[in-house]
Amino acid sequence: MKKIIVITGPTGVGKTKLSIELAKKINGEIINADSMQVYKGLDIGTAKIKEEEKEEIPHYLLDICNVLDNYTIYNYQQDARKCINDILNRNKTPILVGGSGLYIKAALYDYQLDNEEYHNEFTNLSNEEILEEIKKNHETDIHVNNRKRLVRELNKIKNNTVNQSNIMKPLYDIIIIGLTTDREKLYEIIDYRVDKMINEGLIDEVKKIYDKNIRSKAIMTGIGYKELYQYFDGEITKEEAINLIKKNSRHFAKRQYTFFNHQMNVTWFNVDFNDFNKTVNDVYNYIISHM
Repeated sequence: MKKIIVITGPTGVGKTKLSIELAKKINGEIINADSMQVYKGLDIGTAKIKEEEKEEIPHYLLDICNVLDNYTIYNYQQDARKCINDILNRNKTPILVGGSGLYIKAALYDYQLDNEEYHNEFTNLSNEEILEEIKKNHETDIHVNNRKRLVRELNKIKNNTVNQSNIMKPLYDIIIIGLTTDREKLYEIIDYRVDKMINEGLIDEVKKIYDKNIRSKAIMTGIGYKELYQYFDGEITKEEAINLIKKNSRHFAKRQYTFFNHQMNVTWFNVDFNDFNKTVNDVYNYIISHM
């Protein structure tokens, strides 16, 4: 069976650059595995690859829906598997690239999902009862009056519990590569990356969406977007918004490490930022030795 390569890790460690170099070496084609990069117009804030950076390597599942669309994990699962099978049928190597762990897991493992959201089995429960059920599993900041989010969260918990025995069973032959660096360096990268996004026009990108009065799930949950909405709403200053983006990005990086270390068999590589080609070669040699 032909291998499927996954390249993951926190923001700014070089996933995109590595994926391009590997694709050249192993006849690969790249599938986006970032939950925000599927949306058109969310470019700077998601660090979406630019056209000239693709170096003619085919990329899939970028810019496939509008920010008003409710693109679910189920949608991604179906789309990603279709791309994977198409690439495999052409005797190429699929390379999933991104930091959205649940998307990667849904695509590659026997992870059972229902269309759109999940079946709503809790119509007879009050909001308070649903919240209590959620808290039996983990703490949550979902407001008791937000029934839609409460139901979605409880459905996720029940779905995971029912299918726990199947979740870790891969449907494909996969190699998961994680790029990492020490925490101090990572935080420096995150801070620099956020400042770079601001300089490249992130505020204008978000303001255009804000002026259209769009408050979809993608916008209101996306790091870099939800914080600037708070600024535009007059709740915080621009400086506070930028600092909050950095803080939330750091917290997200922590959650990414936790997810991958507990949910998947990741082989981690410390990035050599002084000689990135060494990192590329180390990863390539590892992959070849396991093909």
